[in-house]
Amino acid sequence: MNTEMVVEEEKQTVKMMNGAEMVLQALEEEKVEVLFGYPGGAVLPIYDALYKKNLRHILTRHEQGAIHAAQGYARVTGKVGVVLATSGPGATNLITGIADAMIDSLPLVILTGQVATTVIGTDAFQEADVLGITMPITKHNYQVRSVEELPGIIKEAFHIARSGRPGPVLIDIPKDVSNAIGTFSYDKEVHLPGYQPKMTPNILQVRRLNEAIANAKKPVILAGAGVLFAKGHNELLQMAETLNIPVTNTLLGLGSFPADHPLFLGMAGMHGTYAANMALYECDLLINIGARFDDRLTGNLNHFAKNAVVSHIDIDPAEIGKNVKTHIPIVADAKKALEAILEECQTPAKCEGWIEELGAKKESYPLWYEKDGETLKPQRLLEIIHEVTKGEAIVTTDVGQHQMWAAQYYKFKNPHRWVTSGGLGTMGFGLPSAIGAQIAEPDSTVVAVVGDAGFQMTLQELSMIQELSLPLIVVIVNNLALGMVRQWQEEFYEKRYSESLLPVQPDFVKLAEAYGIKGAVAVSEEEVETHLRTALETKTALLLDVRVTPDEKVYPMIAPGKGLHEMIGVKP
Repeated sequence: MNTEMVVEEEKQTVKMMNGAEMVLQALEEEKVEVLFGYPGGAVLPIYDALYKKNLRHILTRHEQGAIHAAQGYARVTGKVGVVLATSGPGATNLITGIADAMIDSLPLVILTGQVATTVIGTDAFQEADVLGITMPITKHNYQVRSVEELPGIIKEAFHIARSGRPGPVLIDIPKDVSNAIGTFSYDKEVHLPGYQPKMTPNILQVRRLNEAIANAKKPVILAGAGVLFAKGHNELLQMAETLNIPVTNTLLGLGSFPADHPLFLGMAGMHGTYAANMALYECDLLINIGARFDDRLTGNLNHFAKNAVVSHIDIDPAEIGKNVKTHIPIVADAKKALEAILEECQTPAKCEGWIEELGAKKESYPLWYEKDGETLKPQRLLEIIHEVTKGEAIVTTDVGQHQMWAAQYYKFKNPHRWVTSGGLGTMGFGLPSAIGAQIAEPDSTVVAVVGDAGFQMTLQELSMIQELSLPLIVVIVNNLALGMVRQWQEEFYEKRYSESLLPVQPDFVKLAEAYGIKGAVAVSEEEVETHLRTALETKTALLLDVRVTPDEKVYPMIAPGKGLHEMIGVKP
């Protein structure tokens, strides 16, 4: 192929190349650092072009591992994660990760191969209607029909994925388009008239919020992942301190506000703290910054902030008023909204009594667990991980009990250290997302806290730890069950443990060793601490199978259909 530059026009780089080369050239233009993928027939032209390029490619052992790794990379860096997979089963193996990224607002560009345009619609070998399948779970998707439109589509895809409310964008590339030769012209900027996210807030609405703060006696800030995506954590801290307003986080918002700050109430929602949930229940002003009012946060909507003026700040106007009636809507980027609030609002809220009341709730009803001295409690395990890593590790999880214990007991004091599957709740997420996070920050400590069940869904990605010499620590919270399923069966299904117990398991230590990784079993606090410290000091990978109390539950808990004030498992 003739890849020699033939013309330079204004702000465009123009070359002759085939479609596969265009894809990689576009990724270079977007300053993509790493590509996660798995090859197959429909993308062989792209992989052949990759052979000649210097772009780093991470070969995962399954397409689901590739997209979860890209999610971990995107969550930690804030950059667009890029995934490459072949047509048919390669593309459909990405579906769970695409849906996960969509609901959790993670910026991804997914490149899938497709059969040639001449046989699309004929049920050709490894053909799937990826466009139709992914339309409901992508921010936007494309199927490229000619090589000339390929560069422009890639440019648009990156712009859409990273701007506004972030999300996944898919580009389906037929094989004949990858082989076709055309003119590569890459614009430096993109303008989409029908897609113009509103970044700056309406100042009149900010002033309405200022007035509401001045009149409030029981204000509370609910901070979600939108604060992290906007890199507005410093402004959030300044707002809370300037206006003297307590703060609670959603699950995905953890790290946007220091967990050790006096104004922090803890995580809110189904397994949130008593103080946080009661603050949302009793407040007279609720300031939601970058969070969805999802069911796991609100509980029964009839009891959610029922006496409060609600202000919702979100870059996605579709979220405002969707679930909770909003009195002061502010459509804007969270950071820009916080900057405007700080400029307009300088007088602290008159809520000293409220803060004292919430402080008393924090002290009287803390997170708790019974220490019987016989078995290792999972809550204590997370405390040990926090102590050994000094609260500075990147922590990833699957979904379930271990996820909630990590959210409760690993006190995040910095942003972009918490990587978990929130809205979709994906088992198997923890290990590959940790690999993506470790690739993003090779010098950081990364700990994958996984369940014994979820770990087995993507354990083949252990290969990457050895191959890439990653100093990743994998902690299996082993309770011989689908822990959260069992908890629900015990609480709501009269202890009918239907298919939730896992009495037969592999030897995880031998499994780790088969992948060339050190494995160990721990049953005591001392063993956990010793293994963790050794791994950190030697900067080597570790898979630690920790046997915890098998029937421990996550408390507090809000049962389905109950309000935030109706928590069970609250204990002084």
